[in-house]
Amino acid sequence: MEKVTFSLLRGICQMPAYVAHEKGFFKEEGIHAMLSIEPTAWMVPNKLMSGECQFAVIPWTRVAAAEEKDIPLVLISGSGFEEAAIVIRKGISTSDVKRVAIPQRGGMKDLTAMGLIENLGWKDVELVRLPSGDGAIIALFGMGADAASMVEPYATMMEGLGVGTVVKRTGDIWQGAPGCSLTTTVQMKETAPETVQSVVKAFVRGAIFVRDNPDESAEISSGYIGISVRFIRDALNVNRPDVDAIRNRKAMENVLSLMMKLGYIEKLPTNYSDLTFLDRAAGSLGS
Repeated sequence: MEKVTFSLLRGICQMPAYVAHEKGFFKEEGIHAMLSIEPTAWMVPNKLMSGECQFAVIPWTRVAAAEEKDIPLVLISGSGFEEAAIVIRKGISTSDVKRVAIPQRGGMKDLTAMGLIENLGWKDVELVRLPSGDGAIIALFGMGADAASMVEPYATMMEGLGVGTVVKRTGDIWQGAPGCSLTTTVQMKETAPETVQSVVKAFVRGAIFVRDNPDESAEISSGYIGISVRFIRDALNVNRPDVDAIRNRKAMENVLSLMMKLGYIEKLPTNYSDLTFLDRAAGSLGS
């Protein structure tokens, strides 16, 4: 068994990894996987480069931006799909929003918020920057912000608790855009391609299981995400992982253009993905 460590976050976009681990798909593909649930995505690239983990499911935008900093990461499968949402606190109209809570720069929650601000006519809103997505959610709960950007299942949770209302999603500006995606290092890809292929195959099996078995997948994921199975299952009605989301080049180019406009990157990255492992996994599974 090949031992590898995954750095994961909490959300719908991470479910293929939770499921692949709990259903034994990694073991069946010859991988002894250890999962580490991280507090925030921006810490993960350093963990990948230091060897603390070999794989991660993180925003593809952070991987694309890493190329400019000579941090050799590579996307090997999609997972998240149109994953971020803008939630407005209950009782506040869209036109009355004054403060919007968003996490640190560079992830899809941040970029979705930045892309939707103009779309919603929020020209003079104050951006409340928090160190993590959890911070943005707490700011909305604590009435420190009128709206917040977050991923599923938290947006569905907010509606279910009567705290907020989803007004826009990533897909409203970038249809089909990927979100958190399966990532490894260029070194891992080049020195252990068989391991990478086995991981991708197990991950794709996890995504297929989530698609076909949402009830059981929600049960499995509750322990990792830390909220009610009910909210996770309801969130799957509006948002599910999609390993092929990372193929939506048009949407990705539009996101990268915004990143350049905002000064997050200076030039368009070109070598931040390798989908040959995904192609082979999908072919072998007939998906």
